[in-house]
Amino acid sequence: MSNISTGSAIKLNQAALSRLANVRVPSYDRQQVTNGIVHIGVGGFHRAHQALYLDDYLHLNRTNDWGICGVGLLEYDRRMRDALHSQDCLYTLVERSSKGDRARVIGSMIQYLFAPDNRQAVIDALAHPNCRIVTLTITEGGYYYIEGSGEFDANHPTIQQDLQHPDQPIGVYGFLTAALDQRRKQGLAPFTVLSCDNLQGNGNIARKMLTSFAELQNPQLGRWVTEHVAFPNCMVDRITPATTPSDIAMVAKQFGIDDAFPVVAEPFLQWVVEDDFCGGRPDWETVGVQMTDNVHPYEMMKIRLLNASHLLIGYLGSLAGYTYVHEVMADPLFLQAVAHLMEEVTPTLEPLPGIDLRDYKKTLVERFANPKICDQLPRLCLNGSAKVPKFILGSLRDKLAQGGAIDYISLTIAAWFRYLNAQDDQGKAIAIDDPIADILTQQARRGGSDPQPLLNLSEIFGDLSQSSHFVEAVRTQLNNLWTLGAKGTLQQLLKSC
Repeated sequence: MSNISTGSAIKLNQAALSRLANVRVPSYDRQQVTNGIVHIGVGGFHRAHQALYLDDYLHLNRTNDWGICGVGLLEYDRRMRDALHSQDCLYTLVERSSKGDRARVIGSMIQYLFAPDNRQAVIDALAHPNCRIVTLTITEGGYYYIEGSGEFDANHPTIQQDLQHPDQPIGVYGFLTAALDQRRKQGLAPFTVLSCDNLQGNGNIARKMLTSFAELQNPQLGRWVTEHVAFPNCMVDRITPATTPSDIAMVAKQFGIDDAFPVVAEPFLQWVVEDDFCGGRPDWETVGVQMTDNVHPYEMMKIRLLNASHLLIGYLGSLAGYTYVHEVMADPLFLQAVAHLMEEVTPTLEPLPGIDLRDYKKTLVERFANPKICDQLPRLCLNGSAKVPKFILGSLRDKLAQGGAIDYISLTIAAWFRYLNAQDDQGKAIAIDDPIADILTQQARRGGSDPQPLLNLSEIFGDLSQSSHFVEAVRTQLNNLWTLGAKGTLQQLLKSC
């Protein structure tokens, strides 16, 4: 596509759609679309994934009852509010690959509510009869789930606030229960709660956490939620880096669109959903969503291969001084390490009819190596206290039970521990972004090359610190990372394999 002067870029909004050239825009009448879905946690991933599927659906099916009302609960979401409100909730999605860039304007989000502006407006949107599904991308750490025990974190300050002030919620469960209670009292059917976060059994976790909260608030409501609300599991997949200023400039220059908050993503796209809804759903099959009665094997495949590899790439790559995923994958040492980690966890996976795991792993490597995505390592590294248990400890437990090798699993955990010391191999500072960063960095500094202080955090590792085989494997790799650095550690490990 020919470049366009950034000064001539057209400000994105509904009135400007007819003036945009070489870009697909919504051809359906957005004025007639109602919000059958409320989505909490609008970020890049939702806008490149679920909202795209709904945009395709509205184009193909000419139905008007499955638009999206986006919701932001956090002060962090203020920028998203400002961008979407200035653009009639429209935004540009650019798929980037070595073959070129393709852009389209997504119109499936009809409304965006920023909870700190008006909390009651969010409750009203959730309680409205049109709302039949509530989808969530609130990050792995947003479920108030205690990793070591699997129980609900009822003592978290956000939870306590919402239990004590149910009319002024700030957290996701406070808003959901306020709306569900309103629906129950009015004789309305509940909505389905569909978690779209990278959690194995995400629907099961959402069910347990929300019902636990509801029972604490009102036992009668808790029973009603247990009996009537559906919580399907699902698996989502699309690499979507954080939007950067250069992305905004690229959209203006290449496509002539002045968009305050576009989103870029890889071409690959997948969504597997358990077909369990209490209030109806779109015919997602018509736009490529795979509906199934068992999501679990798909979740395991994606989380244990893609997300676990992302942890190894993120922590080891950061220690080695890299910035982007594709840079890490261009280094033969790291490429081999990713391949070895995938091979190590493969015996823990369940067979999936119609899926060749060798092809899937090959595709993952190609996706990681895509230089047009510019996926930054800090995105992969943030919230390790939530990601490590969900993405890699399940594989570890299964491998210990099987008596199999755990070299690269242990290396990934050791790399996280070394990373938590907040310096790379060259002595450059690393910013630790984690809800419990203070505890993690304190234990990491206390331990140094000894992993025990971090492994003793039972809320993360449970009883795994009692496995001498695992503890010694992590100790060996952590010692190597301190003495040899990331690349030296990989060289030594690869020689021994």
